[in-house]
Amino acid sequence: MTSNKIGFYGLGIAPNLLAVIDKLKLTVPTPIQEKSIPQAIEGKDLIGIAQTGTGKTLAFGIPVLQAALSGKKGLIVLPTRELANQVYDVLQKMGVMLSLRCAVLIGGESIGRQIQALHRNPQIVIGTPGRIIDHLQQRTLSLKNVSMLVLDEADRMLDMGFAPQLKQILNVLPHERQTMLFSATMPHEIVTMAKQYMKLPTRVEIAPPGTTVERVTQELFFVQKHDKSRLLEKILGEYRGSVLVFSRTKFGAKKIAAGIRSLGYSSAELHSNRSLGQRKEALEGFKNGKYRILVATDIAARGIDVKGIELVLNYDLPQSSGDYVHRIGRTARAGGAGHAISFATPDQKGDVRDIERLIRSVLPLSKLPELPPARAVVFERSAMPFQSRYARPFGNSSRGNSRGGYGGHQRRNSGYHRR
Repeated sequence: MTSNKIGFYGLGIAPNLLAVIDKLKLTVPTPIQEKSIPQAIEGKDLIGIAQTGTGKTLAFGIPVLQAALSGKKGLIVLPTRELANQVYDVLQKMGVMLSLRCAVLIGGESIGRQIQALHRNPQIVIGTPGRIIDHLQQRTLSLKNVSMLVLDEADRMLDMGFAPQLKQILNVLPHERQTMLFSATMPHEIVTMAKQYMKLPTRVEIAPPGTTVERVTQELFFVQKHDKSRLLEKILGEYRGSVLVFSRTKFGAKKIAAGIRSLGYSSAELHSNRSLGQRKEALEGFKNGKYRILVATDIAARGIDVKGIELVLNYDLPQSSGDYVHRIGRTARAGGAGHAISFATPDQKGDVRDIERLIRSVLPLSKLPELPPARAVVFERSAMPFQSRYARPFGNSSRGNSRGGYGGHQRRNSGYHRR
């Protein structure tokens, strides 16, 4: 009988922690949890490679909590505030039942409150690289007693330019420690980091890098830049559930969100120009249904852990093909189903091929439907209307006024070919 059939029993988890897992009604470990937890509890350095949405938080969270029960301190480093808060929420919920304390250190929040949390001597510290460095420099945080280090979304941290901060943190940690590194991809920089800072790490790989979530269906449209917003309007009229729209830039996200609101939909934006409070409000509003549509940049791609997202829409293709996997992984989470649509302009065929090489699959191409007619739309906080092709359309595209009924998923493979 495999451990997957008997739940979390048989993975080496302490009885008190198993009781908490039972109370939270966590019954069956995911593959990354099943393979990582026993190795981590045994104290081995570990590299976990798994696509997004596969349960990595508990894959490292359960071993960190168990180590804390035996008096060891843990540090978990993540790339974004949203992701840090989500990990904190999970571990804090479990930690309270075990009389363990957690602290979260992220930018955009009062450093004074964080100092107070550190004064309570938490067993687990969760944070983003920049704010951890701030506390180290102010001597409000000491890492000399850390026994377990977790670097989550390590590839994203390197993509975001955090390599210098990570090295600074690694250099002040005790040499004798356990290190776990989790990532969705395995670029050369991660291999180098593993060789330099880890001791004979065990590699746990659930799916090859670039593997997409199993139950997400994908669709591609080639569309002229000025027609993107009209196609967006057409598609939004065909879906009734929550929709996550990705823009390549902060300014684009702001314009797209404003344009969507002008169509009568509830929409919020999530990007680095928003304050932490605004980002929290947008994400919570998206989770509880206040906003049906959330427009985000890639900085938030791995920080959105929301179940039940019906559609991920890539209004702009990502700058790197690896980000495509992370974006569409926001839907079909935890074994659910979902759909992902991408817009590409005719000059982006090379970018599409890069994505297809990474995911080892051809993106299903759909024929461009009849688009709604162009119309003038007023941009928020501006008295100047702009029109679809001749003024400033939202998201660098145009917009129409009809909504829909085109038949959603039945458009696929309808005869429009790439050449």
